[in-house]
Parts: sequence; structure tokens; C-alpha cells
Amino acid sequence: MTEKSKLRIQQVRSLIGSTPGQRETLRSLGLRRIRAVVEREDSPAVRGAVKKIQHLVRIVEDER
Repeated sequence: MTEKSKLRIQQVRSLIGSTPGQRETLRSLGLRRIRAVVEREDSPAVRGAVKKIQHLVRIVEDER
């Protein structure tokens, strides 16, 4: 069985001053507060969401 790759996404900036669309994108990824980290499947949809809010989040490298 093949293991699907995962993205670890961390919120690094506040939602204050962001547009409603950016707020919804963060919420859809499951991010609610600064320094929160979520793990999502690496898919084009998730990559597009991250690109839309790239100034608010960063991709966290695995320590493995």
C-alpha cells in the first residue's frame, strides 16, 4: 500500500485585516489561531488554498 504525502501547515500571522475569502480559506484548512498546525493531504486543492493565504501560513517540514 502506498502512503499519500502530507502537508503540515502552520498559521503564522493574524487574521486581522484579511479579506473574508482569506478567513474562509483558513477556516476550511482547520486553522483557528496563530501557531496552530494542521496536517492535510498533499493535493492540488490544498496547495491552491495555501497559495491563496501564503502570507498568513507556512509549510512545516517533518522532523522524521
